[in-house]
Amino acid sequence: MEKTGKIYGINGPVVYIKGKTDFKMGEMVYVSSERLVGEVIGLSSEMTTIQVYEETSGLKPGELIYGTDSAIFVTLAPGILNNIFDGIERPLSEIEKQSGAFISRGVNVNSLDITKKWDVHITINVGDYVSGGTIIATTQETRAIVHKSMVPPYIKGTVVSVVDDGQYTINDTIVTIKKDDGSTLDLTLTQKWPIRQPRPINKRFGTTAPLVTGQRIMDTLFPLAKGGTAAIPGGFGTGKTMNQHQIAKWADADIIIYIGCGERGNEMTQVLDEFSELVDPKSGNPLMDRTTLIANTSNMPVAAREASIYTGITLAEYYRDMGYHVAIMADSTSRWAEALRELSGRLEEMPAEEGFPAYLASRLSAFYERAGYMENLNGTEGSISIIGAVSPQGGDFSEPVTQNTKRFVRCFWGLDKSLAYARHFPAIHWLTSYSEYADELTNWYNTNVGPDFSSCRAQVLSLLNQESSLMEIVKLIFNKYLELSDVLPDDQKLTLEIARVIRLGFLQQNAFHDQDTCVPLKKQLLMMKTILYLYEKSSKLIAMGIPMSILKQNNIFEKVIAIKYDIPNNKLSMFDDYKVAIDDFYAKIIEEQA
Repeated sequence: MEKTGKIYGINGPVVYIKGKTDFKMGEMVYVSSERLVGEVIGLSSEMTTIQVYEETSGLKPGELIYGTDSAIFVTLAPGILNNIFDGIERPLSEIEKQSGAFISRGVNVNSLDITKKWDVHITINVGDYVSGGTIIATTQETRAIVHKSMVPPYIKGTVVSVVDDGQYTINDTIVTIKKDDGSTLDLTLTQKWPIRQPRPINKRFGTTAPLVTGQRIMDTLFPLAKGGTAAIPGGFGTGKTMNQHQIAKWADADIIIYIGCGERGNEMTQVLDEFSELVDPKSGNPLMDRTTLIANTSNMPVAAREASIYTGITLAEYYRDMGYHVAIMADSTSRWAEALRELSGRLEEMPAEEGFPAYLASRLSAFYERAGYMENLNGTEGSISIIGAVSPQGGDFSEPVTQNTKRFVRCFWGLDKSLAYARHFPAIHWLTSYSEYADELTNWYNTNVGPDFSSCRAQVLSLLNQESSLMEIVKLIFNKYLELSDVLPDDQKLTLEIARVIRLGFLQQNAFHDQDTCVPLKKQLLMMKTILYLYEKSSKLIAMGIPMSILKQNNIFEKVIAIKYDIPNNKLSMFDDYKVAIDDFYAKIIEEQA
């Protein structure tokens, strides 16, 4: 018999049932005859509280609520990639066919296409003993990714029948197993998994390798590990979304899951337009072949926004279980936190700082803790890296979402408004950003890129910090009657000049230039070494008493800045020419001053 309850009260997306019910905490329910999707979030002997993932206008007390006996779940099967879903895994292309450009209430569509037939290759035989995570079949989901269908977690048994290789839908039985308790179970290409429950693993690994993004300031100065967590906080217009686009396009992850959580509709449209045209540099296939988009725009129901990041992370865990490396872009966790705040207010909970609920920190930690480099149940290794954008109002990093996020992420790419307004992109400020992975990745960089990578990185950071200290001095004593040359000695002026070369020639990157949009690590190292070689030679000249004004008469500093454009990524031997040019500059200055 179907469990039902009657609506007693409605407060925005929150619906109440008076009296005791048979519903369970976290159970998915359908509200009214329109079958609006909801979730039980509060239970007592007097009241059941439900959050509805759709617009509740027009509902009235007395309408029925129907139980399902299952938690909010996602459908896991071939067809997830090269698709775009809303916050509760409903495909937007199918919804558009039913209701047009905007999602109508109570729309009922399958998460994945149940009629499409896939070419399935069976990987197990009758008599095999299987358990959670065992790969039972493979399917070429897209040109880039092989989908590995697995036995659901916590299920064990002996295979009693398998179908032949061929074409099957995601709901066709392909394997039958006899469980240890003697019962039989039919397995399809489909799994269902509750979004708020992490998928099980064998064990976690420590940091082993970086997530290479092709963005110099990220890869070199503030690296993110595979299976790591990063935050990109910044005020309006500082480039949070742009940075996430760049990472999604160029990171060396196998799978990209982009969650637009409460973002503006035009930004998600830009993602769709751009991603559909991009070619994956690794495979030559369209980038969408290894990408899933979850679009929950700011005009969609607020409760679905809260669920969207859990939907995204569950999809990511599923592909991680296959042995893939997954990168998640959550844009933005601030909008998600605002959804929590609105729901908390509706529930009349005691607010904490700035009106956010007291459990904000625990919810953020629960999300970021689902990242990691794991050994899966089937013995394969996979990872989930989470890059979460944070949108503090007015760019104030002291607000609760940014501060609580900093507690749980180990990589912090702080965006700066003044850099963004000066057209310096990425606008990641080198003084407010940090990465706790840098030391752990030293061996990897020194082994795989160059033995002097870490020392070059340390020297570059030192020069940038020196520049900051010197500029503070300049600000204190500089006035309109004094030239900069009267304020600082020549060795310090050289530090400022080399720091300028680092900022413009290395940290600043052009996303629209075919050679500069994504830069291999070898080139990043050679760029650093060239800049530091120029610094070394110039320091020797300064030590000989040659003033900085003479050095600047030569265009060598501008020439080194232009390396990022002038040397193609596949012709790194050209760096030798620049070393020769710096040597010629050194010899020429000495000759002129002799």
